Amino acid sequence: MENPLLLSPQLNAASKVKSLYKIMKSMNKEGGKPETKSRTQEKSNRLSLLQKPELHPNVDFDKFEKLTKASSVSPKTVKKWGESFDMLISQKAGLDAFTRFLRSEFSEENIEFWMACEDYKKSKDTSQLPQKAKTIYEMFIQKEAPNEVNLDFNTKVCTSQCMSHPTLNTFDAAQTKIYALMEQDCYPRFLKSNLYIDLVHGRPHGCSALRRRSRSFTFNEFKDAQPDFAIWL
Repeated sequence: MENPLLLSPQLNAASKVKSLYKIMKSMNKEGGKPETKSRTQEKSNRLSLLQKPELHPNVDFDKFEKLTKASSVSPKTVKKWGESFDMLISQKAGLDAFTRFLRSEFSEENIEFWMACEDYKKSKDTSQLPQKAKTIYEMFIQKEAPNEVNLDFNTKVCTSQCMSHPTLNTFDAAQTKIYALMEQDCYPRFLKSNLYIDLVHGRPHGCSALRRRSRSFTFNEFKDAQPDFAIWL
């Protein structure tokens, strides 16, 4: 004899719905059957995807956390940074934001060299100039320096010749070149960056770089659902 469920599609569907309802009802009862270790781990993994934001693949998490620290600077002040590059780096908060932006682009050697030159020109003890100049030259200017900046050949030669008798103006030409490079190249990108835009709108630094994973229907959500099965019948 043929199975009557196959002869009656409506009855077959209703039976399946009722069976599903019984399963869901039993899952909602307290003291249910303990879950296996593998299923518990699977649920934990799925929940972690909902709770943790997914970062852009090229963003290092530790550096990103530094970029997302809240700032006390007001949006009004931040907007003034867009008036000129000098306005930006003349303020400590602006210099700090620009430095963090360059670090996110792995080009922080430019601003570090500029700041080293600023510190060098403020030296009061001229006897320390040779050692300070040597440190800056070896760190930023000489060939294959650890943080070598992008200088043209003539500027490098001129700076190198000044190293025999360094003065407070030894790095002026090189510093001017790097300042122009940052002003014309890095500064416009900074003003278009998520970091600057977030600051203008008073949001935490770099929050636009977050790209959250879309929510999916998880086991827990399915278990807690209480659908009206009557609409299926």
